[in-house]
Parts: sequence; C-alpha cells; structure tokens
Amino acid sequence: MPDAPSVLIAAASGRALAISARRAGYAPLVVDFFGDQDTLAAAEAHVRLAPDDRHGMDASALLTAFEALATGRHPCGAVCGTGFEDRPDLLARIAERWLLIGNPPDVVAQVKNPTAFAELCQRREIAHPAISLTPPESPADWVTKRIGGAGGTHIGVAQRDAVAGFYYQHRVPGEPISALVLANGHSAVVLGVSMQWSSPAPGRPFRYGGAARPATVAPEAADAMRGAVQRLISRIPLVGLNSVDFLLDGRAFHLLEVNPRPSATLDIFEPPCGSTLFELHVAACRGRLPAIPLACGRAAASAIVYADHDIPRVPSWNWPGWAADRPIAGSCISAQSPLCTVLATAATAAQAKAIVDQRARSILARLRASPS
Repeated sequence: MPDAPSVLIAAASGRALAISARRAGYAPLVVDFFGDQDTLAAAEAHVRLAPDDRHGMDASALLTAFEALATGRHPCGAVCGTGFEDRPDLLARIAERWLLIGNPPDVVAQVKNPTAFAELCQRREIAHPAISLTPPESPADWVTKRIGGAGGTHIGVAQRDAVAGFYYQHRVPGEPISALVLANGHSAVVLGVSMQWSSPAPGRPFRYGGAARPATVAPEAADAMRGAVQRLISRIPLVGLNSVDFLLDGRAFHLLEVNPRPSATLDIFEPPCGSTLFELHVAACRGRLPAIPLACGRAAASAIVYADHDIPRVPSWNWPGWAADRPIAGSCISAQSPLCTVLATAATAAQAKAIVDQRARSILARLRASPS
C-alpha cells in the first residue's frame, strides 16, 4: 500500500483539521498554538508555535516550521485554518512555496475588508449592518471589531475613541447562526446551519462559546440565506470550506461576515462515515462539489471550556471520550484561556447544547477538585 500523502496544516488549533485529514487518508503535518494530546495523536508530525503580539501566526516561525515538517516528505499542499483572516500577506508567502489548498490571498483580503464587503452586500441586495471607520455619535448602538479578527474576542462595545485596525458595526437584532459553505469558485452548497453562542469574559463580551446544529430556520429564511450566499459567490470566487455568519430575526436576517477558511464548527459537521470535510475541502478547491447532501447524523454541539482560574500544571487525567483538545499533563493554562472542547450528540440541537453545557461544568468542577 502506498504511503499516505502528506499535507501541511496551520491553524490556531489544528486538531479538527488533522483528524479529518487523517480520516481522509492524509498524513497531517501540523503547526498550531496548543499541541494538545489529540492533535499530536492525529498528526504525522507537529510544531507548536507561540502567538505573536497580535495573537496570530508569526510569519518567519511558521515558514520555518513548514520547512522543517516538509523535510524528507513531499506535501501535496497547505491548508490554513483560523488565524489567517488578517494575514493575506502571509498566505501569499506560503503560496510562493506550497500549493495553497484554500482561498487565495486576494480573496481573503477582499472579504475581510469591511468597507469593500459592505459595498458588495449593498450591490448584491444582501442585508448587512451599517459600518463605519470612525467613532459613531451614539456608541451604545454599535460594536467595534478588529479588521480580520476571529473568535469573537476582538469584538467589544464601541467607544468614542478611534482604535487603529478596528471598525464599527451597527447593532442589529437577531440570534447568531452560521452557515457552513462549500464553494468551488463560482458556485456553492450550504452543508448545514448551526446556532452559536458566546462565552463572555471581562473585556470580551462576545467571546465565542460554541455551536449546535441544526439551527432552526424558517424555510423562507433558509432559501433567502442560500440565495445570499450564491449572490456572494457570483462576485467573490471563494473555494473550499467557508463559514457565513448571520443574525437571524424571525424570517429576516443580516449577513455579518464571511470567514474564508474551515470554521470552528468542523466537529459538529464532520460526517460519521463516508467523505470527510477535509476531503470535501480539497475537492472543492479543485472545482468539485458533492452531488449529494452531507449526512451528518444526529444533532450535535461543541463548546469551548475556558479555564476559570490560573492552572499552573494541568493534572494527569483520563479524559472522557467527549472531551477534545485535551492539554498535555503538566502544561500551564492562564485564567480565561481555552482549556478543552466538549462535544455531544442528541436528538435535537437544544438537547445537544444542554449536554455540552453540563459537560463543561463537570470539567471545571473536576479541575477545581484536583490538587494543583
């Protein structure tokens, strides 16, 4: 049997991509910030990087890590997940050396430019909150977002003082939902829709908490959102896995943003059998979309568990099977940093969310009861 083709993966957390790639028959060569137990188990080789001052990938360190991982191997390309939304220049440097399996730098720059994206939505008759590059007169009606930010930690309550690298978005009503979209440059399919929630922390009121699928969406709204996605694709040649975030208010919605990379919802949409999301991503980047809908099985949810106090040394545990992103025993985790991810399946999305909420509480209670 021939050796599995190797593939480079870089993301803030590479675990979900690595597991999906391994299931698809690839040998994942992973660079991320955590080096968790399950990431190391799935990866053929791994390099852990520290975030730079902007909480992103340091360009020089990442390129050096890729070269080290590729030594003696012949990677078929590089897949970049969360952490590159504001780094099209780094994506361009990666593409000079490796085949970039995902959106090219110019596409990422286009969709993460708040002014250009708002203008595109207006031209394509897609409801989108008003944006401003200068402080608004009534800050309470606005939020501030870092250009190219991800994960919700960059979103805050608007203030009157301007901050470099940030823009303002008008508050609109609705519940946050996200569509997982697979595109081939000129067409797209919506693989599924999830509801999402925040896990507020001091100074981070919109920090990402988790997601559950399927979201409850009225048929008329679902059709309208699919239409909005198709109108975007007709002007922005997205490829591979992407997520499109909405605020849904009954049958009305506003499209908030496009995340032009595999999203944080990979866990809840990964099919239990058949083609993996990584396999679909690679195929879509080569122009091929699936002929049949994605079969995800039961409703599912995932939630990030954030440490509620400083952890000088993570205990040596037998982690439950429903816990992912399991930190290495003895590692240090600061308060309000990610500790792990908890997963659940159930008959409904609401039930799955209730289970992950309970599992998150049980992890934190067990941690508090463990000797430091």
